Amino acid sequence: MISLNNLKKILTAFVLIVTLAFVEIATNSQIALADTATNPTTAAEVFSANCAGCHINGSNIIRRGKNLKQKALKKYGMDSIANISNLVTNGKGIMPAYKDRLSEQQIIDVSAYVLSQAETDWK
Repeated sequence: MISLNNLKKILTAFVLIVTLAFVEIATNSQIALADTATNPTTAAEVFSANCAGCHINGSNIIRRGKNLKQKALKKYGMDSIANISNLVTNGKGIMPAYKDRLSEQQIIDVSAYVLSQAETDWK
């Protein structure tokens, strides 16, 4: 039969092992999430990681009229890859610049993605 003292030691060891396992899982999950956020590979991933916080499904949670729908893009002269790329690169007003966060190719790709999504009304 196991003594109360030995049972405490076993339970303490078990709790320690479970805690370490959870820490390992949490750490690896955070690394995987951070890697996806800092190294997105597709335009959709770039948009999701950097733009969707304010522009989910092409809307704008800050300023409703300044959304990424085709009508608004045309109204504000943002209906070309060059113009969207310039805005993403340098920012404007409340929108931050992404020139230090995204590569030139990622900016071009996400700009093309925005235009293609606007054509299908973000569906």
